[in-house]
Amino acid sequence: MSNQDREQVVEHVKAAYTEGRLDKQEFDERVDRAMNAQVHADLMGVMSDLYGAPPPPPPMPYPPRHPHPVPPYPRTSDDRPAAAAAHFLPLIGLSVIGPLIMLLAMGRTSPYVRAQAVEALNFHITLLGATILLSITVVGLVLVPLLWIGGLVAGIMGGVSALGDGRFRYPLSLRLVK
Repeated sequence: MSNQDREQVVEHVKAAYTEGRLDKQEFDERVDRAMNAQVHADLMGVMSDLYGAPPPPPPMPYPPRHPHPVPPYPRTSDDRPAAAAAHFLPLIGLSVIGPLIMLLAMGRTSPYVRAQAVEALNFHITLLGATILLSITVVGLVLVPLLWIGGLVAGIMGGVSALGDGRFRYPLSLRLVK
């Protein structure tokens, strides 16, 4: 810290005194503290309340959040029922096989069916893996039926969403198949 730094602070204190913001006693005290300051923090203490607190920064506007933008897939009349079938087939017992059949049957001709079949396939692979891993623990034996009930509900929601021309994403799904 240099004498020039101290002199600049003293100039600010003098300006505040001439504007009437400080009385003579406070002026003398601040000049003394400024001239005897050892570090910049001492100088900041002298000037901290002369100009008030800096105004808070303006709030940052948040852009609108679109969690899963829906790409414009060209669709035919068969796309929505086929995409819904990828979600509904596991409900009748074709857990991983159902979405895989839809992926192989219509995945090359329809990007919409492919996206929905891949989503359903990834979810059911995750569900099957969780079932295997959790079944070796006592707590897991309680959780496995709850997972399958959640999978049933999520499958229905995915199928209804696909019928409505939406794009459904399963929660807590490992996306192993791209």
